[in-house]
Amino acid sequence: MPDRSDASPSPSPSPSPSPAPSPYTLDPTGAGQHAANERLRAQGAVVPIVLPGEVAAVAVTRYEELKEFLAHPDVAKNARHFTALREGAVPEGWPLTTLATVESMTTADGDDHRRLRGLVTQVFTPRRIEGLRPRVEELTAELLDALGEAALGGETGGAGVVDLREHFALPLPMAVISELLGVDPDLQGRLHELSHAIVSTTTTPEHVLAVNRDMAGVLGTVVARRRAGPGDDLTSALLAAQAEDGDRLTDGELVGTLLLMVVAGHETTLNLITNAVRALCTDREQLALVRAGKADWGDVVEETLRYDSPVSFFPFRYPVRDLAVGDTVIPRGAPVLASYTSAGRDERAYGPDASRFDVTRRPAVRHLSFGHGPHYCLGAALARLEATTALAALFDRYPDLTLAVPDHELPRHPSFVGNSTETLPVRLHRP
Repeated sequence: MPDRSDASPSPSPSPSPSPAPSPYTLDPTGAGQHAANERLRAQGAVVPIVLPGEVAAVAVTRYEELKEFLAHPDVAKNARHFTALREGAVPEGWPLTTLATVESMTTADGDDHRRLRGLVTQVFTPRRIEGLRPRVEELTAELLDALGEAALGGETGGAGVVDLREHFALPLPMAVISELLGVDPDLQGRLHELSHAIVSTTTTPEHVLAVNRDMAGVLGTVVARRRAGPGDDLTSALLAAQAEDGDRLTDGELVGTLLLMVVAGHETTLNLITNAVRALCTDREQLALVRAGKADWGDVVEETLRYDSPVSFFPFRYPVRDLAVGDTVIPRGAPVLASYTSAGRDERAYGPDASRFDVTRRPAVRHLSFGHGPHYCLGAALARLEATTALAALFDRYPDLTLAVPDHELPRHPSFVGNSTETLPVRLHRP
């Protein structure tokens, strides 16, 4: 045999690649979401998940990778790119179908997205939003008056206790978006029930089909009323644009745009106000910092958006080609969820105390709770106006407000899309 004593040592074998993580099945109830997010971030920036109906998907969980993905030019929103849906592999009555396929700017790309977004931008200009401030303040004061009356009746567990979510956090944004859209008061309660069901991820297939049918019917009534009696509202403006040029807006896009406005226009702000009150009542030192002038209500809102985003896993985006994100390649046509609650607590972006609520935090990066890129939320300024107004007035009127039950006992809204509780019983401690 040849002498190899003076030969260079053989190179060490390359380490085997780490095995791909097993797909994580999202809990449809949204239970333990922050703990689940921590595990997912530890697995990677991009992780395989399983949605209800055994539909395979992907979640982007870390801040930098999510920010890049949201603005990537090779990522689409239109469900025609959703391979499993196109091939008939998604079951009928799937709870996420409505969010994936509604005909609106949130599922449109390119020229269609710009056309649909342009039709509603007029409602959300800075001047128009600021002009709403007196009305938001008036509604807030009225709701606080009614809140005190409800608490005196002891309708949810004893005198002084009231469901703040039902009597305050919900009716404020619902009233504001309804006035903007021209939705009459008699339809508002039903629209909330239907939109709440749409963002739930535990809905049965039969209920999904019924909810979609009923939502189309109620929105059809809104359209019919505004067609018969136009007003100074978005629905009337959309109908006028459609009458002027039918190519600007189809009937399906009209109803889809209204659905988007109703759901996004109140569900997210409802969760934002609820989550902020929970955080402040759970950590009274943070509330004391606001009262001492070391932070303001705008700081509370921004920190809540980061720490406990109103939207958790938002569906869907689809790579139009195999796309590298971080160290993972997402296949073309895979449905991708943006994990806003996970990105908001990413220690790589916010430091080792990212899981702590801190109203004095001055992060180097902005949270992504309103999205990023061309689909950045049009209603962000309105949500901030409503939330800051509501929180300031609430704690001014009831500075000693406390949760009536421990935070961990609050029932979650059954969803991994929306992120909040189903109720928020508080004790007002009327001065």
